[in-house]
Amino acid sequence: MTATMSYQKEISKRRTFAIVSHPDAGKTTLTEKFLLYGGALQLAGSVTSRKKERATVSDWMELERKRGISVSSTVLNFKYRGYSINLLDTPGHNDFSEDTYRVLTAVDSVIMVIDGGKGIEQQTKKLFEVCRRRKTPVFTFVNKMDRPALNSLSILDEIERVLNIEAYAINWPLGSGPDFKGVWDRESRLAHLFERTERGSYKAPVKTHGFDDPYLKELLNESTYAQISEELEMIEHAGVDFNAQDVLEGKTTPVFFGSATNNFGIEALLDSFIEHSPQPQPRHTDSNTIIKPDNPSFSGFVFKIQANMDPRHRDRMAFVRIVSGKFTRDMQVTHNHSGKKLRLSNSSNVFGRERISVDEAYPGDVIGIVGGNYFSIGDTLSEDNSICFNEIPRFPPECFSFIHNPVPANYKRFQSGLTQLLQEGLIHFFELADSARKTPVLGAVGILQFDLVKHRMETEYGTKVNLEKAPWTMVRWICEPSSSQSPPRIPHGVQKAVDEKGAPVLLFTGEWHLKYFEENNKGIELNDFRD
Repeated sequence: MTATMSYQKEISKRRTFAIVSHPDAGKTTLTEKFLLYGGALQLAGSVTSRKKERATVSDWMELERKRGISVSSTVLNFKYRGYSINLLDTPGHNDFSEDTYRVLTAVDSVIMVIDGGKGIEQQTKKLFEVCRRRKTPVFTFVNKMDRPALNSLSILDEIERVLNIEAYAINWPLGSGPDFKGVWDRESRLAHLFERTERGSYKAPVKTHGFDDPYLKELLNESTYAQISEELEMIEHAGVDFNAQDVLEGKTTPVFFGSATNNFGIEALLDSFIEHSPQPQPRHTDSNTIIKPDNPSFSGFVFKIQANMDPRHRDRMAFVRIVSGKFTRDMQVTHNHSGKKLRLSNSSNVFGRERISVDEAYPGDVIGIVGGNYFSIGDTLSEDNSICFNEIPRFPPECFSFIHNPVPANYKRFQSGLTQLLQEGLIHFFELADSARKTPVLGAVGILQFDLVKHRMETEYGTKVNLEKAPWTMVRWICEPSSSQSPPRIPHGVQKAVDEKGAPVLLFTGEWHLKYFEENNKGIELNDFRD
């Protein structure tokens, strides 16, 4: 086998995806069960955060364990049936949706988890729209079918109607709630019956039967069997046909039913996903050049930065999605933001808190680079200094808070911690202009981000902080004005400021003030994002 053929094979065996959902739909549980079926875990942990139960592998931060929610994205690498899987577990709480949005720039496909008892929820709609804009293929897992669930046909209809995408059921639930017995696989035309395992800790044994098997008829009872027969006939004749290309183009979402907690349908989902999801995809540069994975020059971009993942070392890790070329330890690349030449020597694969040194990686892989305080989210690393990716969006904050350092002696630690959290993209930072008050202002998508700032400043940097709610609810960036343009007329209730990059912004207390400003400053263009 030639080197080129070997390189192409490595690319084809990569799958990089994220799992997204509304809070409490079962995203973190599904993540852990993938690790169980992929052999990365021998025993599945519990997501309930009870003292005597195991903590979920992907939720490593202390605050996450205390609250039982995911507030930080986690990268998990594992092997499955010859494929190299990069699974990006995202925050479940919508206050941390900006972190999720950034993660979606680094994946090639998404698994969307829906609670079978609730259907499409608000956060699901938001995340799906991000995927639609990026034309990211979406696979759907309808979870918690072992609990009272909505009618399965209604769930399919809601997916198509609310998300405006065709839905093709790969399998079909055999009952729901206490009567849920497994799924009918439409491709193999076999019923997959599952046995419960204690707390879903082990792989569930699977038995298969034909639909006319007397055992299956007896297991389902007469009325349930008749209902499932009717539903299957309906989706066969009235449903959409499966088209693999439509899936890759984001026109159709394959739908799977199951229960992550009890391991119903997990292996079927994972197998089908591996078969039908895309291998690593090209990326556009800021000059609109397309960089394909088989481009021999190494390139990648930083989509996440996390400090203090390992409290023993208190270091800083930049997560890099490889777009093209082969990564090798100690290779030299250009850091596009500074123009400096860097040697990438401290590289790791990540599994929760655990790290494994990585000597080589390929397009689609996500590697962690330890150190490098000059890295920022969105930076490009490449062997070809003409490549510069512009993948990472910043979303306007909707919550604002003054931040105070109550202990002046801790000034250096206070500044160090705040600078680090800004580099991670956890928060936005603003300084008020033309104001007697010089207290810094933090901006966040959700108020829970402020709790995380306070927690991390105190536990990781050893400095107390006081947070005081600020009156504003939105920010707009001021586009570069022409030299002949007169200064803006700033009405009462609108505050001028600059962001952490020195870009001018306006802080508004509500929609009324925004509309009033726009009506009285026709020549000034405002953006809800920073160019």
